[in-house]
Order: sequence, then C-alpha cells, then structure tokens
Amino acid sequence: MPLFPRSSIAKKIFNGVTGAMLIGFILIHLVGNLFLLTGNPYDFNAYAYKLHSFGPLLYVAEIGLLLVFLGHIVSALGVWFDKRKARPTRYAVKGNAGGNSRKTFSSTTMIISGLLLLAFLIVHIITFRFGPGIAEGYVATLDGEEVRDLYRLTVEFFQVPLNVGIYVAVMVFLGFHLRHGFWSIFQSLGGYHPRYTGLIHSFGIFFALLMALGFIAIPVWIYFNIVPTATALGGML
Repeated sequence: MPLFPRSSIAKKIFNGVTGAMLIGFILIHLVGNLFLLTGNPYDFNAYAYKLHSFGPLLYVAEIGLLLVFLGHIVSALGVWFDKRKARPTRYAVKGNAGGNSRKTFSSTTMIISGLLLLAFLIVHIITFRFGPGIAEGYVATLDGEEVRDLYRLTVEFFQVPLNVGIYVAVMVFLGFHLRHGFWSIFQSLGGYHPRYTGLIHSFGIFFALLMALGFIAIPVWIYFNIVPTATALGGML
C-alpha cells in the first residue's frame, strides 16, 4: 500500500487537508507572536517557556508539523505536475481569467510562493529555534528561573532594516499564498457550492490580508518602537 496518494483526486484531498492544518498553525503562531507587541519581555518569554515546558510532547508536535509541511509540499507538487501533464502546452497569454474563474496572480504563483515560504521557514527555524540561547548570554528570569531570552533575540534581529524588509516581503507572499490556498481547500474537499462560493472566496481574501498584515505589523512595530539593550543581530530571516 503506497504511503502517499497517487491519484489526482487523492492528491488534491491530501493537499487540502494538510493545507487546512497549516492554516491552523499559522493562526496559532500569529496569536503567540502578538505577545511581542506588549513591549514587555516577560510576556513573550513566558509564552515561549510555556511551549517548551511540554517537553517530549513539543518534539512530537514539531515532528508532526514537519511531516504535515512535507506532505503538503509533495502533494502540491504532485497536483502541479498532474496539471502540467494534462496541459503540456502553455497558454500564450497568462492573467486573470475573470468571471467565475478563480485564476489569479495568487493561483498562478502558488508553487513559487510555496517554495519561497519553505526557504523562509528553514532560515526562520535556524535563526530562532536553533539560534543563540542561554549559553550565549540570552538569559531572562521568569519567576526566579533562568530561561532563554527569546524576546531579546527577536528584538535585536528586527532592529536590522534588511531583516525587516525581507520578512515583510515574505509575508506579502504568504498573503498571496493564503489568498488562493484558503479557497482551494474548500474546492479540494468538495466544499464548492454556488450559494457559498462567493462568501468563501471573500473570506479567504480577508483571512489572507489579516494574516499577512498581522505578521508584518510585528517587525515594523519592533523596529520603530523598541530599542534593544544589546547590539542588533545581522543576517537574513
């Protein structure tokens, strides 16, 4: 029995399910990151410490999330290649199809934006998940206990204009990816209905804007409102 669906329909369903799971993760991740906007290091460090207090369960969740990411990428590429084989000759003119079609800039660049987000995710994990910690002096005190000062690391990172610019640009692509992805999930899972299609499409645009602007607001606010106590970190996020 194959570990991965082979039929086009199964790939679309699998891609829709994993996409819905990732949307849930993105929403939760944004809510957690909003603790940065309080300007109080305790709030964000307490949130980060709470996550790590789950111990082995956190590693299980991270491995599960990694598998969902990989499954979504593989199924998306599979759907894309199936479409390429079904239509080997490219259209001479590309653009919005108009009318009831959902062909947009977002839909025609899903693979590009997806691969860009993958590259961003890898660098993001290296920078924050496996970046400097207590041994390198990033120490905060929570209720008398020394913990990693992730707040300081984040603030220092977003004091570098290049880092802010790259992050904002990637979040714009995240918005484009979600704009089509949200709608595509319902289509892949059989949620198409003339009565609700327009509402789903409109809410997808609203959700994509909300997520993109929410993530963009964090580094912009930090850059203009918080002055770090240490030398800002350079690099790329």
